[in-house]
Amino acid sequence: MKLLRFGPVGQEKPGIIDSAGNIRDLSEHVTDINGVALSAKSLTVLSNIETNSLPLVDANTRIAPCVSGIGKFICIGLNYSDHAAESGLEVPKEPIIFMKATSAVCGPNDNIEIPRNSKKTDWEVELGVVIGEKAKYVSVENALNYVAGYCVINDVSEREFQIERCGQWTKGKSADTFGPLGPWLVTRDEIGDPQSLPMWLEVNGKKFQNGNTSTMVFTVADIVSHISQFMTLQPGDVISTGTPPGVGLGMDPPLFLKAGDSVELGIEGLGQQRQQVVQGD
Repeated sequence: MKLLRFGPVGQEKPGIIDSAGNIRDLSEHVTDINGVALSAKSLTVLSNIETNSLPLVDANTRIAPCVSGIGKFICIGLNYSDHAAESGLEVPKEPIIFMKATSAVCGPNDNIEIPRNSKKTDWEVELGVVIGEKAKYVSVENALNYVAGYCVINDVSEREFQIERCGQWTKGKSADTFGPLGPWLVTRDEIGDPQSLPMWLEVNGKKFQNGNTSTMVFTVADIVSHISQFMTLQPGDVISTGTPPGVGLGMDPPLFLKAGDSVELGIEGLGQQRQQVVQGD
């Protein structure tokens, strides 16, 4: 299934993509696409709905973040060895975990706002993992059983805030609009192998990132298991699993986003995003 949310900010509704690629309204069956709706039991019920009988949604309706009520937005750093190299950093011996504020979450086609005093706003296409079942001390072998599905994430980053200012990476990752999610949450059963997904990102029509999840240092299963040793993952939590090479920081000279730029990105089977870059308030 391809689950999504649609509608104006603050008025989003749950939806599903039908066999013809149209958006259908799921409001009669679930209140939202959140942790409750993403349990294995709930997904089984939703999978048995005749989607073509649901109310049709106007194709021009805004697509919202594909998950609501996110408790934790967890990110993995330097999870592609070639990205670590372009950043001038060593490949980590175990997953680097940091957090992105949930207030950064926005729709997949909403504007990216360059924050006040930003000089180095950058892009990162990443595979998003959405948790469907409570996960605590889970094994690598069983880890994927706790995953509801996958989505596209642009882990927008302000490199000066992240690297050159004191403190953790979080403050360079958490500005408003720095977490576009979607367009859909694609359930786990539709993605046979999360470690074989081509991914790409373009800025102003030029391709900068062209990678594949097969080159991850730590797999999705590794990541879910590892995080669960340190914190309990709850249904609806989102994990952003790292980016392949081609970020602006790694260019020679470095290249960063500016107002007026457009960013397009996607992952095979998970859809595409498109954002305009604007100067924030």
